[in-house]
Amino acid sequence: MDETEREGIARRLAEIACAAGEVLRHHHAKGCSHSLKPDGSPASVADIEAEALILAALAERFPDIPAVAEETCHDRKPAARFFLVDPLDGTREFLAGTPEYAVCIALVAGERPVAAALAAPGLGRIWWAGARALEAEIAQGRPGEPRAVRARPAPADGLVALGSRRHGDPETEACLAALPVAAQHPVGSAVKFGLVASGEADLYVRCGPTMEWDTAAGDHIVTAAGGCVVTPGGGPLAYGRHAAGYRNGAFAALGDPRLAGRLALPVSSGSAAAAR
Repeated sequence: MDETEREGIARRLAEIACAAGEVLRHHHAKGCSHSLKPDGSPASVADIEAEALILAALAERFPDIPAVAEETCHDRKPAARFFLVDPLDGTREFLAGTPEYAVCIALVAGERPVAAALAAPGLGRIWWAGARALEAEIAQGRPGEPRAVRARPAPADGLVALGSRRHGDPETEACLAALPVAAQHPVGSAVKFGLVASGEADLYVRCGPTMEWDTAAGDHIVTAAGGCVVTPGGGPLAYGRHAAGYRNGAFAALGDPRLAGRLALPVSSGSAAAAR
């Protein structure tokens, strides 16, 4: 795919993510019914409805590209090109009424995302990227006028680190302790990737369990913005690992790639269950 094709796909994914976001906004903080999966994580009516909208839109626009989605087709094998979909990242935050929840859609070619969209409906923000990273306000369920975003160099007066509201672990704290972190802020869901891409924060380290659909969209957007997402060996996350159950290991999203050499991510990410 050339850059023009990737840009067009990313724009379409942004439109689909915003439409799914309207479904989530309808249910947000209204006592949305939900149940618990075998791993103890919640699945709500909003997850299911948003995923159905996304999968229908992808099938209509890209009929030859299959999708792997968290709620209804998470066990499907990948293809040479496939979509990874998380219709509601941060379900616990969503059910608690917090606005920091996200819609994540990424197109993967080979082992890496090549186009992606990450919507934060509760915050009225949308990021997307083909060859370049863009951000816009969400206006009437659609992306507004886009602007290019760029991750920032590591500031001399200390780093701003983002962490999960509900998922802390000693390994992550040890990684952060080795860096000149001046401030830490809790932020729910994949919104953290968008904030790093926009230069509003410097890093997001995660040593606990995540799934590929949690990270693919944010990974591509941070990378397109000039940052990077690295694993314990310093390389990128690989996607489409069906044999591993689409589970990620430890990773760090960095606004400044020069920070990668200062990290000591653990090889094991702990529990194999997905954290939401």
